[in-house]
Amino acid sequence: MQDKIQYLKDEARKWPGATVEYREDWDCDYFGIEKKCFCMLGTNKAGDWVMTVKGDPAENELLREQYSDVVPGYYANKTHWNSFLLENSSFTEEQLALFLKKSYRLVLEKLPKKVQLKYQ
Repeated sequence: MQDKIQYLKDEARKWPGATVEYREDWDCDYFGIEKKCFCMLGTNKAGDWVMTVKGDPAENELLREQYSDVVPGYYANKTHWNSFLLENSSFTEEQLALFLKKSYRLVLEKLPKKVQLKYQ
């Protein structure tokens, strides 16, 4: 599990402006760009590893219907965020990284154009 988590952190750090920091107050790794969250990675109350990322609302719903390891965002807006249960995930590390990258892009697109230009 630690290899998968490290892989996701390492991938995110490659993207322009992306940061990954541990947030003690949330007890999770916080992935951000310009202080805007695009992923939270930590454990839920049951102790399961969870990656919570932003996604397209329609796609989020489809993923939840098709995969038991995709659930509404843990401590997040249930429409715009999904949580991926990582322990027995049906997704490869590379696929999870694609969901993470999509979340990064969605958050970046909401930033002011002037800020977006810094990262292109």
